[in-house]
Amino acid sequence: MLRVSHLRCSVPLTIPTLPFSISSFISSSPSTLHTFSSSLSHCSRFTPTSKKPFHFNPFTMPHPCLKATPSYSTRASAAESGRELLVQHLLVKEDNQKLILDLQQRISTGEDLSDLAVEYSICPSKEEGGMLGWVRKGQMVPEFEEAAFNAPLNKVVRCKTKFGWHLLQVLSEREEALLQEIQPDELHVKIQDPNFLEEAQLIDVREPGEVAKASLPGFKVLPLQQFGSWAPEITTKFDPQKDTYVMCHHGVRSLQVAKWLQSQGFRKVYNLSGGIHAYSVQVDPSVPTY
Repeated sequence: MLRVSHLRCSVPLTIPTLPFSISSFISSSPSTLHTFSSSLSHCSRFTPTSKKPFHFNPFTMPHPCLKATPSYSTRASAAESGRELLVQHLLVKEDNQKLILDLQQRISTGEDLSDLAVEYSICPSKEEGGMLGWVRKGQMVPEFEEAAFNAPLNKVVRCKTKFGWHLLQVLSEREEALLQEIQPDELHVKIQDPNFLEEAQLIDVREPGEVAKASLPGFKVLPLQQFGSWAPEITTKFDPQKDTYVMCHHGVRSLQVAKWLQSQGFRKVYNLSGGIHAYSVQVDPSVPTY
């Protein structure tokens, strides 16, 4: 299995926040992979304690402990959604217990964990001051997860995993974001309601040539191959608190973008299952297939 991650650190996590199947993405849209990957690597956003932009690249190869397995919420699991934590940490080798205790003492006297991470951490996240981003239960090795989800907000705590000694700090928490598949017939019913078209955010990630062949009303076109031009402004052009629906040809590209939107703080994201092709075949034959 090809492994992927968008997180700045690849040490304490067992699955990425934004997991997806790269193999299916390549097979369905090979010409888009390089453009999407390159664009993502140049997309930046700031996190609450970052001293520099976070360079997002979900195609970065992770540490071997990361596994790309589905983890987004579905209807069945939505009721069980829990907290997400914004975590930063530093990591030192297992035989450096004296160093980790010294660093913890320095933090207790006023030094900043992120500054110490840059200088001492052996985790790749050191380049971002130890920032891991938003994580949820099931993504981290057990010892790190237990420490993080039991840590008081902003308090630096110490834990040990198979990778070494960690100092971690939970900077913020929020309700876990929701990502669902929506069936073509469900979307069709919603589109008939004028209020839905006014209130919902509808995004079509297909290319202009595809949109010219078939389209649905109300969808804003954000071509995936132009990701680098629209991604940096996504949270200013769209409201992360509103319901957001994403569509492509067969539902593959849109799922990648839907998961990325979720990672950017969009609270409720819906991917059109099967894309506009399924919508045409199952619901509205007046929409051309191609």
